[in-house]
Amino acid sequence: MPRQRFQTLTEQMFYILMALKEECCGTDIMERVRTITEGTVQIGPGTLYNLLDQFQEEGMIRQTRVEGRRRSYILTDHGLAVLEQEYRRIQTQAELYRRYF
Repeated sequence: MPRQRFQTLTEQMFYILMALKEECCGTDIMERVRTITEGTVQIGPGTLYNLLDQFQEEGMIRQTRVEGRRRSYILTDHGLAVLEQEYRRIQTQAELYRRYF
């Protein structure tokens, strides 16, 4: 049985969705991810725009504005649910680690 798409998120996916809590464009997303992670996670434009396309196809984000080549996006309710599910998964992992060690 194939794994469901976005069943788990990579670190980059997680932080991109977090950054889209508020409307922003690609450049702003990259900066927000750097800020949120205190510089520990950086996302290149190729990775970012590929993921934005995939997130949009899945209904996790929606495009809000287009100004020339600049496109802005925001998290949808579905995207927030996916983000919260991943957060709970990470919490469970951390709790199991804590119990084991």
